[in-house]
Amino acid sequence: MFKLATKAIEIADKRKADFADIRIIEDRRQDLSVKNGEIADLNDRVTLGFGVRVLHRGSWGFASSSLLSARSIELCTLKAFEIARAGTLIKGRAARMAPEPAWQDFWQTPFIKDPFAVSIDAKLELLFKMNTMMAKNKKIKSAVCDMNFIREHQWHMTTDGSKIEQVLLSSGAGSSVSAISGGDMQLRSYPSVHGGQTLAGGYELIETLDLAGNAERVREEALALLAAPPCPSGEKDLIIGGNQLALQIHESVGHASELDRVLGYEESYAGSSFATTEKLGRFRYGSPIVNLVADATLPGGLATAGYDDDAVKAQRWHIVKEGILSGYMTNREFAHAIGARRSCGSCRADGFSNIPITRICNLSLMPGNIPYEELIASTKDGIIMENNKSWSIDQKRLNFQFGCELGWLVKNGKKTTLVKNPTYQGITPEFWNSCDAISDENSWRLYGVANCGKGQPGQTAMMCHGNSPARFKQVKIGVKSN
Repeated sequence: MFKLATKAIEIADKRKADFADIRIIEDRRQDLSVKNGEIADLNDRVTLGFGVRVLHRGSWGFASSSLLSARSIELCTLKAFEIARAGTLIKGRAARMAPEPAWQDFWQTPFIKDPFAVSIDAKLELLFKMNTMMAKNKKIKSAVCDMNFIREHQWHMTTDGSKIEQVLLSSGAGSSVSAISGGDMQLRSYPSVHGGQTLAGGYELIETLDLAGNAERVREEALALLAAPPCPSGEKDLIIGGNQLALQIHESVGHASELDRVLGYEESYAGSSFATTEKLGRFRYGSPIVNLVADATLPGGLATAGYDDDAVKAQRWHIVKEGILSGYMTNREFAHAIGARRSCGSCRADGFSNIPITRICNLSLMPGNIPYEELIASTKDGIIMENNKSWSIDQKRLNFQFGCELGWLVKNGKKTTLVKNPTYQGITPEFWNSCDAISDENSWRLYGVANCGKGQPGQTAMMCHGNSPARFKQVKIGVKSN
């Protein structure tokens, strides 16, 4: 593949590009789904193609093709130059790339069991077993069980000398039931919502989830929610963890710290950010116990790789340190805007046919020093919310509302009444500044986000958000505050 890729680099060098790169990508995806006792999805597909990116006289050009040949690479590279030249007619900021050493390397996601070597029959047998157990009640109107596996093989060359081969592997599975009775519908999911739990690695992840072992519990919780009282309204101490805290991190810190969004490059499509660059190093984002760390080296992380799509080596850095805004998700083009001499390495593309853009890296809330049981025991009037069901956040990443599948009231240190349709709302810095306790490392887990959308045309990226359950003081709960 590198022999083919060299063609693009030779043309770019000859035409004196400021920077150029080519990414050849072979992508295999396998999706399996069983719904209400029948196969709902069974796909196993492979794509192969390349994308050429050219920075010429401060303007970008990009072209891609699924026809992989020397002639096709030549034509795409010339087309990328034409697009870049057309861009120079628009008087705007000249793009330039932050420096990065030239890397020549091979990197691969560690795994134990190749998911593509596990038979389709074995996967379907597990999905059908789960599905049958989850559907064993007349009030269960929908039971869905899924698995998905992705292997992306990349060959990346740049005009500044990098030559990087990477194989990225992820595995995921999930299940959900919908219980309906008396005009009410309640949803429960396991181990997570929005497609289940996905992490970097092999089929060993599926085996650790104990999907069948949790099927009956998930079904019974959905049925119990039908009879549960609604979530009260008012201000309570909120305890969240798992995929709900992961989504809170994602929406109110992850997207808010994407530097292209901060600078206004996403504004017309998905909004900007309140976390503007003059706040760097001085803005109190959260309480002093809040430490949020981006990490492209995190084992199991969906954004973990040897290098990003700017050919920047994987790094670990603070976004929020002891409550203070301390960093951004950067690429090589925008790192200059905050005075950085090097990108942190948060540039990725969705497949070969999209231009790389700034994306959220793995971003995790560091654990605190209190066991989860003690966190509950020290809560006088609170609520625990689990598993996201809905979310909304404004164009500045400030005002947000979240809904969850399930809530438990906490009274005088004890978990008491199950409530349905729990919701909460807040304003990002006020919310993170209200964090007064974070569970210790024994409760810390990694949660995958496999469907993050961004960009025009739209791209999908994957990342993880680790956390242990945390408590936030006097949060507005329910649909109406008393």
